[in-house]
Amino acid sequence: MGGGGGGRGAPWRRLPEAVGVPASLPPSLPASIPASLYPSLPASLPPRLSAAFFVAVDSIPPPCLFPLRPSQVRRVWAGAGKAAAMLPSFSYLTEHTGFRGTIKNSPRDFAVTELEVPELFLRDARPELLQKTSEAPPGQSSPCPRQHKKRRTEPPGPGAPGRPRDAAPGPPGRSPSRAGGGCAASPGETEREGDPELQSGLGEAPVLESLLDKPVSELLNKFACGLKDAWGLENGADAGTREFSLGRRLDKKIRADLHSAVRQKFPFLVTVTKDNEMIVKGNPDYRELCQLVTEKEASDFFKFLDAKIENSTFSFEPDGNKEHRKIVHHFINRKFGKLLETKSFTVTNVNDQPNMSIMVRFREKKWSRKRSAGGFQEKQDVYTAFTLQKENLETLEAIGLLAAELDVLPSDFSYTGIKDKKAITLQPMVVKKVTPERLKEIGNKMEKKGMRIYNIRSAYQHLRLGQLKGNHFDIVVRDLQNHSHDSSADLKDRISEAMENVETKGFVNYYGPQRFGQGQIVQTDQIGLALLNENMVKAVKLFFTPEDTDDPVNNAKRYFLQTEDAKGTLVMLPEFKVREKMLLRALNRYGVNHEGCTKGWLNIPHSLRIFYVHAYCSKIWNEAASYRLKTYGSKVVEGDLVLVEENDESISLNDKVVLPMVGHSIKYPSNKVGQWYHERLSKDELELCKFRVSPLQLNIPGCYRLILKNVQNLSYFLEGSEKETKIEDNHLNDLKVSLHISFDLDPSCYATVCLREIMKCDF
Repeated sequence: MGGGGGGRGAPWRRLPEAVGVPASLPPSLPASIPASLYPSLPASLPPRLSAAFFVAVDSIPPPCLFPLRPSQVRRVWAGAGKAAAMLPSFSYLTEHTGFRGTIKNSPRDFAVTELEVPELFLRDARPELLQKTSEAPPGQSSPCPRQHKKRRTEPPGPGAPGRPRDAAPGPPGRSPSRAGGGCAASPGETEREGDPELQSGLGEAPVLESLLDKPVSELLNKFACGLKDAWGLENGADAGTREFSLGRRLDKKIRADLHSAVRQKFPFLVTVTKDNEMIVKGNPDYRELCQLVTEKEASDFFKFLDAKIENSTFSFEPDGNKEHRKIVHHFINRKFGKLLETKSFTVTNVNDQPNMSIMVRFREKKWSRKRSAGGFQEKQDVYTAFTLQKENLETLEAIGLLAAELDVLPSDFSYTGIKDKKAITLQPMVVKKVTPERLKEIGNKMEKKGMRIYNIRSAYQHLRLGQLKGNHFDIVVRDLQNHSHDSSADLKDRISEAMENVETKGFVNYYGPQRFGQGQIVQTDQIGLALLNENMVKAVKLFFTPEDTDDPVNNAKRYFLQTEDAKGTLVMLPEFKVREKMLLRALNRYGVNHEGCTKGWLNIPHSLRIFYVHAYCSKIWNEAASYRLKTYGSKVVEGDLVLVEENDESISLNDKVVLPMVGHSIKYPSNKVGQWYHERLSKDELELCKFRVSPLQLNIPGCYRLILKNVQNLSYFLEGSEKETKIEDNHLNDLKVSLHISFDLDPSCYATVCLREIMKCDF
């Protein structure tokens, strides 16, 4: 989970004793805070604050740590557009003063590009750099092929990771000569440039490298090369006993990813787990198959076997020897008969001469025995990958529009994350049961609704939430000003100081306001709480609570709350409100009661149902992070949950300490923070909650999220409102200047939260 916001079952341990890491505290706040500005400030709050946090209030979001006039509060708040307030008690990490400005003045001021799609899920290469045309030019790379800092995510266990078991490490300073599993030639031996396993590993290398530290990865490459060398020797019988340890991996999900990544890069290796320790050794089945077919065929076969892609097939090279084909059939049936089935079929060679080849496919429990002309009856599931560019649309709203146009369900779409509404966002998606040709047909129609579809191509299967490298942001901050208490300072210096500070120290990893919806009256976390309490009727009424505006959507919601007339509300709602219509159809059939509302929630996709519950869990995490910083500051203390390597004495809050996202499979800190969690859940009547909502098929195991995060590849420049405006000097205060910022963030990190730390303003 180090690369992302969290992960189920992430490795953790409680710190046995406090480690003295000095806290980083901001300067003391001014002595007086106008009561008119903060009417709900608790009476017990001391008149002078000097801690590393600031308690905000529910009614007015303060734009910075220092008191501003109400008019100034409104200016900064309005500059953020129609957005929900950040949750109370948000803390700042860094000490700089910051500055003011507005964001999202238009969607083009806030561009988000998702970084790299996992290659194992798509047929073609990663999405190409998007252009203004509907077809991306060939030969371009991914939108932002940046390298990210690799984070260690788990303790490797008692043995040193990345070394052969019961063997001394190799001499220092030696490493493979080729990336992706290549080996340096042994003395007196030429390099195996045509070695299919070592060459085929090149494409998958980033997947494995992102899961292992560089030294471990290099030693694994050496082990693999040494094993292949031993197999090639006449006296290499002992090669089958060689093993290599990747260390202990406590997280089952990470173990599964490593198992797959190792086998994809090195098909001649297998991985096994013993007491959470991952061990790599040679694959005897691979070696046996190499005695029957070419090494390239064996390599491709085991990659096919590991990928387990539904409806996929694998064919061996044509073979006119019936007895030899029979041996291959028997080998596959003996080793993999429960998983695979084989069939010989006729092919023609380049001279149009008939020959026979063996086709392999995965068995299905309920597959049709009807034979087609090609030999197998294929299922009708088709996956099409594409890149979606949307402007001023929520991700789920965009999916609803696409689903309606393609006549499929919203649940037939898969994606790796939810993107901002008031922005231009680029993200990969996969849709099921829609061909590439059909998707291309709706391109022009979707452009009229704020969407463009690029890079349409066939895919093997769907995407999953969180399967992304991160996001790249290009943001314009307009109306730059100093904070009111800092009006005489040089604005350019303030900007430079802020950028350097956050780039060095990072920011508090809060969930941003997008997580909680755009509503001013009801936010998504309130609906999630009602669902966790299994109060289905209340959740429905919160869902249909209108904003205080006069438009067709809110008028329809208002009508429903007043009349509970689901059928009439359906007529009033615009077509693009897909979620609302799906819920209303069930309410119209079953009634606005507990059963009907339960049916209504079940009528919308699972990903949408659990979205509301996750919003509530995110709110609790935000509050817990603020309480943690308020109580203990920036030092690591006894009882914290930390991500560490064994024998790692370098423990700091910045990249180690995590807090749990509430669920049924997490551990709480054994200090005041853990007690706070229990009290906070009791406040919402969830002290006995099992975090499983069986009527809605919702399961919330929980995860762990790093308290602090770092920004990557940060760059910025200043631009005047007129081309001739010079901004090289240090006197920007009287100019109308915009700040252009670009940076990368890990998955589940929020740009608005990072900007808040930079500017010392809430949005």
